[in-house]
Amino acid sequence: MAESKQSAEATVSDVQKKIRAAFEAFDYESNNTVDVREIGTIIYSLGCFPSQADLHDLIAEVEEDQTGYIHLDSFLPVMSKVLLEHKFPPIPEDLLLQAFEVLDKEKKGYLEPEELTKYMTQEGELFTQEEMDEMLTALADHEKNVVYYKDLINQLTIDPDM
Repeated sequence: MAESKQSAEATVSDVQKKIRAAFEAFDYESNNTVDVREIGTIIYSLGCFPSQADLHDLIAEVEEDQTGYIHLDSFLPVMSKVLLEHKFPPIPEDLLLQAFEVLDKEKKGYLEPEELTKYMTQEGELFTQEEMDEMLTALADHEKNVVYYKDLINQLTIDPDM
């Protein structure tokens, strides 16, 4: 019994270390506070992928009196619970591949940037044009001006054992 309690405490400690490290990467003033707009990126970097509605709810739970800032002391317990309960898991690789294959009607193995932008800004949880421009800058093959979705899937999926 004592061993399992120590193991659980070690797990919580490890989880909190990961959360602190991710949070601190965006704590530019080193005051245990981040801009609320960074929280989604922090959560995604921890391997959690909430919907926009879930992300909004989580932010509402931890934001300091609508100031636009979130303090580590508020974020740490909420995010620890999210990670320990495995909420907001990533989409499995095979489902992502199926989704891209549905969009790739000609079975080319890639999507044109304009095509991907159309899908991402007009359907589902919508991306802004600015978000699409950032994504395409990072993900498109600039020589051929296409997005190879198998490469993209490799970047989007996280090894759960890491």
